Amino acid sequence: MGYLRSVVYIVIEEREKPMKKKIEIIPGIMWLPMILTLVCNTIAYNGSRLFMADKYHYNLSNALDDKIPFVPWTVAIYFGCYVFWIVNYIIGCRQDREEAFRFLSADLLSKLVCLICFLFLPTTNVRPAVEGNSIWDELMRILYQIDAADNLFPSIHCSTSWFCFLAVRKNDKIPKWYSLASLLMALSVCVSTLTTKQHVLIDVIGGVALAEGSYWLAPKSGFARWYMDFIGKIYGRRKERLHE
Repeated sequence: MGYLRSVVYIVIEEREKPMKKKIEIIPGIMWLPMILTLVCNTIAYNGSRLFMADKYHYNLSNALDDKIPFVPWTVAIYFGCYVFWIVNYIIGCRQDREEAFRFLSADLLSKLVCLICFLFLPTTNVRPAVEGNSIWDELMRILYQIDAADNLFPSIHCSTSWFCFLAVRKNDKIPKWYSLASLLMALSVCVSTLTTKQHVLIDVIGGVALAEGSYWLAPKSGFARWYMDFIGKIYGRRKERLHE
């Protein structure tokens, strides 16, 4: 009986211990807006091509663009920024609830603006011939093969990279050195879009301005609050169903 009583006490003690809080890389409520962001990005960038492939595309390059050198090794920055995007978008989702929804609602607005631009102002540019045989030249050839010279204005590459900076710019939980590093990385990506000849100056300016403008407009217009409430209702209903 003494042994059985000891086992019972142990079971009761284990049940009374506070449950360890589950660590989430991305808060549960943020998964849906993250998915919507990816879906909107795909529709804007790839979906618009279904309608605009045979349309006339405008070349917005100017004399300054012609003076920017073609630097194949910067393709490493152009491709490497995807890691930067993943890390900083996760950071953006882990902010305070209102800030996180401001961040993702602004990103969603920017993708909708991109879709409108891609449909009503289709753009292109002239890419240089890649003649070298280095690994960077080979990567440039791959880039040109997988990414057509269209849907350039505004640059999604630049706007997304700038959003990565916005995610940490006023985040008190992020060290100052990382905020500075994010700014430098965002600027480096913008430069790489020019030196790989993927974009022209007006594309870069448009991408950064779009990110800043959307980030300002989302809370001012009430869209950020509406988006947070909308996602909150869907998330709440899903949790109720899981507990039924």
